[in-house]
Amino acid sequence: MTFDPNADISGGKASKRGRTTGIAVAGGGGVLIVLFLVSQLLGVDLTGLAGGTGQQQQQEVVEEPGLETCLTGQDANERVECRMKGASASLESYWAAEAPEIGVAYRAPNDLVMFDQSVSTACGQATSATGPFYCPPDETIYLDVTFYDELRTRFGAQGGPLAEMYVIAHEWGHHVQNLAGVLESTRDGQTGPSSNAVRVELQADCFAGAWAAAASSTRDGDGVAFLKPITPAEYRSALDAAAAVGDDRIQQSMQGQVMPHTFTHGTSEQRIRWFETGFDGGAGTCNTFDVAGGSL
Repeated sequence: MTFDPNADISGGKASKRGRTTGIAVAGGGGVLIVLFLVSQLLGVDLTGLAGGTGQQQQQEVVEEPGLETCLTGQDANERVECRMKGASASLESYWAAEAPEIGVAYRAPNDLVMFDQSVSTACGQATSATGPFYCPPDETIYLDVTFYDELRTRFGAQGGPLAEMYVIAHEWGHHVQNLAGVLESTRDGQTGPSSNAVRVELQADCFAGAWAAAASSTRDGDGVAFLKPITPAEYRSALDAAAAVGDDRIQQSMQGQVMPHTFTHGTSEQRIRWFETGFDGGAGTCNTFDVAGGSL
């Protein structure tokens, strides 16, 4: 999906953070590690729940320059970091208008942080291996952009700009769920084809599809559309990215078998279908929690 070269993306909320180092200086690390492993399965970071364990980190954080030069859609077309900033600007504009329509009192995420290898968050220490994630306690999206290379090489996705922005749109969907109270009310630790964990992820896919459909009519402060209309090839690349991270496809490729009782994100077919649902019908069609398990 191509940005209009004249679009103003300077207001996109995004930052870069260099490598961080951490040393545990007190007890409680076992609880944090368990929560972190569960978070990797659920796709929503839960390690902030370990706040009372006494675990402390000494951190060296390096803020990296560079995003201040991401000003226009042309910059977004040329650099992946600028593309993430542009996606942030587009998603913010879309959800500021759309969230009230589905009954959500909206506020922007605190940040979209692009990090190098590891990062300290309100949910605990994370690494590139975690993949992109949303941390509810600090209302921030975290991403190591090398994930996009892994999406192609490890998970077999086609890649491309819209596929990359789908990932951010999905995590932004978790932010909307957080504001709506969905993440808190559905957190029960269950897995399986019709579990709340799967419903949370499919709804975020649906929200991503809703944004994608509206992206070419979502405008900056000067009335310029951020993005040009989606081409059929770009649309297929987004569906391909959704399919690449289906539970069944990942399990088959990594362990040689599919175990539905452990599903936390939904099958490839489900992730495609719910992205399409949002794309065709908008965010108001994304209530995955009112759908019978067999129809998910």
